[in-house]
Amino acid sequence: MRNSLFLVLSIWAVLMGQAQDSNFHVYLCFGQSNMEGSAVIEKEDKQPTDRFLVLQNMDCKNYSRSKNTWYPAIPPLSNCQSGLSPADYFGKTLVANLPDSVRIGVINVAVGGCDIRLFDKNQYQNFTETYPEEWFQKKIKDYDGNPYQYLVNLGKRAQKDGVIKGILLHQGESNTGDEEWPKYVAKIYKDLLTDLGLQASEVPLLAGEVVHAEQGGTCAAMNIIINKLPNVIPTAHVVTSKGCEVQKDLVHFNSAGVREIGKRYATKMLQI
Repeated sequence: MRNSLFLVLSIWAVLMGQAQDSNFHVYLCFGQSNMEGSAVIEKEDKQPTDRFLVLQNMDCKNYSRSKNTWYPAIPPLSNCQSGLSPADYFGKTLVANLPDSVRIGVINVAVGGCDIRLFDKNQYQNFTETYPEEWFQKKIKDYDGNPYQYLVNLGKRAQKDGVIKGILLHQGESNTGDEEWPKYVAKIYKDLLTDLGLQASEVPLLAGEVVHAEQGGTCAAMNIIINKLPNVIPTAHVVTSKGCEVQKDLVHFNSAGVREIGKRYATKMLQI
């Protein structure tokens, strides 16, 4: 009986291994509004790219998309009302520079306005009221009240089809000046690796700077702290925002700026 059970489990494992495509590279994306997508989606952004997919993170009737389904990665890649995200041109740039046998998939769970600790699975409840207004509360509700676990669940779904190769973060505006931020990120990164059965040596963390001081960024002082991240996480890499165009609020990148920083995330990943 025990041998029969072992045989069944072995066959199941083989079949599962065959279902997972090692050439389907998946990237988890999280953070706040710039990662979520606050820039205008323009005509040039709507052209589908072969081999670049998004795992839909929620049902969006306005785009005829269903949760947990892979679609061609045409923005928005986050929630049903979001704009252009760095994840868009990250994926486009990767497929343009990788062999034709490789596909790229992204999962984007980002919450505009959030403190980074909203993604800490042990204390997220303390950061759901950063903004009591309906716009913020709806974002959290859309992720079942727990964006971290929502991202993990989508990651596990994606692992049935492909291999998680990296994690992208763009966040910091709501934590400007908090010297503990790298430690907060380190915990979240470690939790993601553990909960998804990943190894840091195989799954780097790419973190983008907020709007740069040279562009008059309101939160530019946070970049000093963001650039300390590799001191805490050896497998973390920082993506510069210097020169990326911005919106009038000096907090969000405009469409051209989002495209540029998305390409820079990809360039950094290709260098690792």
